[in-house]
Amino acid sequence: MKFTKLCPKCNSSDIIKVPGKAGAYGSGNNIMTGWTIFSAVLVHRYVCCSCGYSEEWIDQNDLQKLKDNFS
Repeated sequence: MKFTKLCPKCNSSDIIKVPGKAGAYGSGNNIMTGWTIFSAVLVHRYVCCSCGYSEEWIDQNDLQKLKDNFS
């Protein structure tokens, strides 16, 4: 959905992006890699407004941070 702008389940183009965010105490849509919000990796959601299907994506430049912390 991120690239095609189409839902893979129902083929709708009514797609919205819900940006990831990091808030106090680890709240928001993110993966914490340290103790502060500055270490959070944001997880963006793409949601089909026709059927409700959703996907989560992480920016390419944050993947190494996840590998360093979780592998």
